[in-house]
Amino acid sequence: MSETIKPLLSVENLSVEFGSSRVVDELSFTVEAGKTVAVVGESGSGKSVTSLSTMRLADMMGAKYATGRIMFNDRDLLKASQKEMRSIRGKEIAMIFQEPMTSLNPVFTIGDQICEVLMLHEKLGKSAAMAEAQRLLDMVRLPDSAELLHRFPHQLSGGMRQRVMIAMALACRPKLLIADEPTTALDVTIQAQILNIMRDLQKTLGMGMVFITHDMGVVAEMADHVVVMWKGKKVEEGPVREIFANPQHPYTRTLLSAVPKLGSMTGEEFPKRMPLTVLQDGEPALAGEERIQDTAKYDEKPLLSVKDLFVRFDIKKNLFGKATHRCSAVQKVSFDIHPGETLALVGESGSGKSTIGRTIQQLQSSMGGEIAFNGRSYSSMSAAERFRMRQEVQYIFQDPFASLDPRKTVGFSIAEPINTHGLINDSKAVKRRVDELLERVGLPSNVASRYPHEFSGGQRQRVCIARALASDPKLIIADEALSALDVSIQAQIINLFMDLQAERGLAYLFISHDMAVVEKMSHRVAVLYLGQIMEMGSRQQVFENPSHDYTRRLLSAVPVADPTAPRNTALIEGEIPNPVRRVGDEPAILSHEEINPGHFIAKSA
Repeated sequence: MSETIKPLLSVENLSVEFGSSRVVDELSFTVEAGKTVAVVGESGSGKSVTSLSTMRLADMMGAKYATGRIMFNDRDLLKASQKEMRSIRGKEIAMIFQEPMTSLNPVFTIGDQICEVLMLHEKLGKSAAMAEAQRLLDMVRLPDSAELLHRFPHQLSGGMRQRVMIAMALACRPKLLIADEPTTALDVTIQAQILNIMRDLQKTLGMGMVFITHDMGVVAEMADHVVVMWKGKKVEEGPVREIFANPQHPYTRTLLSAVPKLGSMTGEEFPKRMPLTVLQDGEPALAGEERIQDTAKYDEKPLLSVKDLFVRFDIKKNLFGKATHRCSAVQKVSFDIHPGETLALVGESGSGKSTIGRTIQQLQSSMGGEIAFNGRSYSSMSAAERFRMRQEVQYIFQDPFASLDPRKTVGFSIAEPINTHGLINDSKAVKRRVDELLERVGLPSNVASRYPHEFSGGQRQRVCIARALASDPKLIIADEALSALDVSIQAQIINLFMDLQAERGLAYLFISHDMAVVEKMSHRVAVLYLGQIMEMGSRQQVFENPSHDYTRRLLSAVPVADPTAPRNTALIEGEIPNPVRRVGDEPAILSHEEINPGHFIAKSA
């Protein structure tokens, strides 16, 4: 970093402790105005604690600052009172949090929450604040922003909620923006636009940024400088091009090598295991990847069949309670999943991916179509059959903090499906099963007595995966299950999924926006846009011969983990059409053409 320019933020020998555990150990780095520093490392390495300490939010979690100081504009934030920090947070230093659902207040509308920031820090009146809030939502490419202002967080998809958080963080044009996994919940096209927006605002405002992420493609795209953390310590630091071209520390080399790269599966017929991070002589290294046998049993009847699924939401009603506007979330979607198969659903935020998953799990009602599991239609199942089906179909939710009971230990949460379905009657055997599940997802068994708030985002997601595996399911619906995980843990979970698939014929509906991971582990891929399938086929057909314009656009938007690669700074053309229509103004249902055996694309209306 330049020595002639005074840094905007200077973290000096920072050590943070929780009880007797030191989670950040003598960390130092600086951020200049107009520059971006990426802090990368494993889940639990201290990245998020560092960002929370900068905002003095770690205080609320019982953190103790053992050593060091955090200098911002010649002020030591560790010595500032909470009253002083309240005037700094949001106005001078803003933060985009990792889990948008738990960061947004569920009882206030989106408009009210953005207006609160503007009225508090910018002293705007209510009407002016609402107009500015709408402009901010337009800026982050949210469709029908005027309508969204009056909706609640639970009515938005995960990606839409994350864009609301970004709009709120940028509302007061802060001097320093701390972004903790800001693109984790975003699909690649929205991610590309958000990164461009953040870069443009950084140039306009001279804003410094601390970018906390496990996505090395985003690091290559955004960062000027990189700080690599491992087990609470800084192990390497340097300009982004030097770090990528000539990493010095074994962990940095391992981190870069473990990143799934789009196109790496070209010519491969079957899914392939990921290289794993292992310790050799106390230092991290990669263990070689190995091909696995194809597990999909296409000669057997489908485990799950979805035919002509329709899901719609009434958005507006008149004085008499009759719907006037409707959102067509899923429109005539059909697919099968066979035992041992992984079908990936990919597409932009709001395309209907999660709605399909939730409808299969009976968390959302459908308006039409048929779903059958093991040859039995949902509509013909008895109550006992539905209960049994819920044991065999498990869901891993996108937001791990919101899906874990904060008042229960993680051991209790993992054991709950075992006890609910009466799978094991002996309490000691249940505890052994919980310990085994925790270890299978890369967590020590002694964490079973901890509560969700004591874990990092990636660790909480591993707890959710352990809970999903507890009932020995036949089908797992994984809704962005890997998006919160760093690459080394992600590789462990992908291999765990594949091992279970090989051992037990487990099937997956894998909902994701990470195209490189989808390419690595899926057998077939369905590309969704505005509730309809645009293209569906084998992994090879979709990735090596994308035949629909939308599929090609998705693939071209994937960030490349190479800072020397040319950056596509132009925004992707066109806005996402508004899915909300007046009742009676129904969207056209697209027909499909089979261009090769098993390879379908949507035909233009």
